[in-house]
Amino acid sequence: MQNKLAPICLFVYNRLDNLKQTVESLQKNDSAKDSDLFIFSDGPKDEIAKPQVIAVRKYLKSISGFKNITIIERQENYGLAKSIIAGVSEIINKYGKIIVLEDDMVSSPYFLRYLNEALDFYENEDRVVSIHAYIYPVKTELPETFFIKGADCWGWATWKRGWDLFQSDGKKLLTELKNKNLTKQFDFNGSFDYSKMLEGQIFGKNNSWAIRWYASAFLANKLTLYPGKTLIINTGLTDGTHCKTADDFLNTQISDKPISIKKIQLKENKQARKAFIKFFNTLKPSIFRRLINKIKRICYQ
Repeated sequence: MQNKLAPICLFVYNRLDNLKQTVESLQKNDSAKDSDLFIFSDGPKDEIAKPQVIAVRKYLKSISGFKNITIIERQENYGLAKSIIAGVSEIINKYGKIIVLEDDMVSSPYFLRYLNEALDFYENEDRVVSIHAYIYPVKTELPETFFIKGADCWGWATWKRGWDLFQSDGKKLLTELKNKNLTKQFDFNGSFDYSKMLEGQIFGKNNSWAIRWYASAFLANKLTLYPGKTLIINTGLTDGTHCKTADDFLNTQISDKPISIKKIQLKENKQARKAFIKFFNTLKPSIFRRLINKIKRICYQ
């Protein structure tokens, strides 16, 4: 007997065009019609944003193709971090598991299938903290699925036991990383400055939920399952000007085939970790800086 499908949580704000692409791609998933969709619509931060938020909310009421649709309209502006932390906590405490998306993510028709099958497969495996659907466009041929230590933020799923590990105090996380001499490993051998992002969150330079999610899982020595071929891309990367080069490095072709979930070694894949490091290290400094700024703005805002 098939386990109950995980509820989908979609976090939206004021980007109607991106949102439409996200919803339309989700609707193409076979299991969408059997899935509950919860949409958290953040309130406008100022009068300028209000018309865009109103347009988004009007569109939300027209969505169909899911088992049940619940729209939660925030009256105030939570911001992405507070919105996701509060929304994920609310839904996961009620349902025990969750699939999380933001309003700028176009998914494969096999996206929901992969996440739900992996949630079922690893439900009772405490070492596995989450499932992730995005993979960097690395040059190395990777296994169909593999583990990387920590957690991630673009099209992901977890259980209550995983989210319960989330630590909101960035200072505690950074102190523990330093005390255990883990910052180099946390930064993928210094190839990507995640610890600096965490420091930025502590000092109010960003309000990242995702860097704290990664650090929480990393320090708990937990693993996240990744696909060898990406099942999602971030359309929000095209926002702004003069970003094409960084966008090209992050976006890749979505897999047109399903991902098989089967038993693999329950440890971090060294080949995949090296591929991540090589990918980060091959970026030119100017591209690398744009890449970090993009991720800060989109994933870690």
